[in-house]
Amino acid sequence: MSLGPGSGSGSGSETRKKGYKTAIVAEEGRRRREEDLIGIRKNKRRDALLNKRRVTHAVPSYDTLLELEAIPVMLQRLCSQYPDSQLEITSHLNTLLALVDQRPPIDKILTEGILPLFVELLSRHDAPQLQFEALSVLTNLASGTSEYKRVIVELGVVPTLVNLLSSSSSNNDIREETICALGNIAGDSPSYRDFVLSHGALSPLLSQLEPESLLQLEPHSAWAMLRLATWCLSILVCGYPPVNFEQVKSALPVLRRLIHSTDEEVVADACWALSYLSDVPINNIQDIIEAGVCPKLVELLLYPSDAVIEPALRTLRNIVYGDDAQTQHVIDSQLLPCLHQLLTQEHKKNIIKEACWTISNIAAGNRAQIQAVIDANIIPPLVGFLLRAEFDIKEDVAWAIFNVTSRGSHDNIRYLAAQGCIKALCDLLSYPDPMINSICLEGLENILSVGKADKEMGLHGKGNIFALRVDECEGWDKIENLLTHQNNQISERAAMIVDKFWRENDLEDMNVDKNDGDGSDQDLSFDF
Repeated sequence: MSLGPGSGSGSGSETRKKGYKTAIVAEEGRRRREEDLIGIRKNKRRDALLNKRRVTHAVPSYDTLLELEAIPVMLQRLCSQYPDSQLEITSHLNTLLALVDQRPPIDKILTEGILPLFVELLSRHDAPQLQFEALSVLTNLASGTSEYKRVIVELGVVPTLVNLLSSSSSNNDIREETICALGNIAGDSPSYRDFVLSHGALSPLLSQLEPESLLQLEPHSAWAMLRLATWCLSILVCGYPPVNFEQVKSALPVLRRLIHSTDEEVVADACWALSYLSDVPINNIQDIIEAGVCPKLVELLLYPSDAVIEPALRTLRNIVYGDDAQTQHVIDSQLLPCLHQLLTQEHKKNIIKEACWTISNIAAGNRAQIQAVIDANIIPPLVGFLLRAEFDIKEDVAWAIFNVTSRGSHDNIRYLAAQGCIKALCDLLSYPDPMINSICLEGLENILSVGKADKEMGLHGKGNIFALRVDECEGWDKIENLLTHQNNQISERAAMIVDKFWRENDLEDMNVDKNDGDGSDQDLSFDF
């Protein structure tokens, strides 16, 4: 059965995007946030490589290395005649570049015409150690500032690096160093990412991740290559504007295999790559679903490390932004019980936020999907966060509650009220955030409308029981305060709610004793 956009019982992408936040700008409603974690992960990788270099190279005295003025002349004289001496000079200079805590004079290296000589040395397949040292000089520079990367790119080193990665004559050390250089360059900006991809870097990189290639290496080297190549792959698909999906979709089968790895670092980087690839139009989300990654991603939500849970969850969050059929595919993979477990266990704040955001996307679906959220017992912990969590978590929860009130059935809304969400929404009306004020007002309006319908059916006496709950939570005072809000949409909605539900004597007509119970929404009970 096809899970294409608009297929099956899905309502179609336009209905999904517009139907659940009609009063809110659609793109704002989507709330896509691309938090740039590339820098942190690049620095971690760079530190590891620099530490490796400090171990594998004998470090000469810093005073000796500062004799940099002689190096251009020496390199020019020894370039073709004395490779052993050249190797020694290159190795010393390379070590100097690795001494980041000693402020090496890199600017002099950039201006003295040395770098083109190192680029030429990359073609010395007859002297692999010399080739490796020259490559390491460029890699160290590529781990530096954007200016250093610009100089390297303008020297035309990227096509040479891709050729090195593709060459069967390159040894494993050279391939590792090449991957690191390409990753550092691509990670600088989307334009350099696209530049590296345009020179065909993806295909030879994926080849390094094939089991046949890894089995040819010693176990330690295989694990090192696996981690490094997976990291580089995640760099090649990240950033905004997003990468051309068609250009990188060939990585999906490889990523499906990588998320089954037993190595935490590999799994985490593979999940980050999928999170970037899934932050795309709905048609491309279908390609990710058909790659078969969803069941394993859901399983990874129970992984013992937040470093894996966060990117796996973000990928799933992006997928459930798709149409109803795509969302249902993830629900059928048992996503909701895992989300409930995340909400009821100790995790860092970002994971709680991502979980709530994911639930808000699901709650923007059809009523069967909203009922599935309720059946998974997810609403009680959500309301708990809405009452007691930090504001940025409350914000994500408020969207989820709002979506249920705007898309759910009357029974769904009565269930929300019984779980205590009226007080939570009323409390948020005091926050100085116009967007949150707006969705809480609209959510309360949706709940009050159900109360009004119940009143007209003669339920709960003659009045609107939800209007009474708003009054008990001092919500009417908060709504009246919004009558003078500087945002006209907020003030007008507040006025409409007051006119429709308070001045119609919904409170005065209540045949309910306010002294019964403790005044909380939990006093409400409904049979479903």
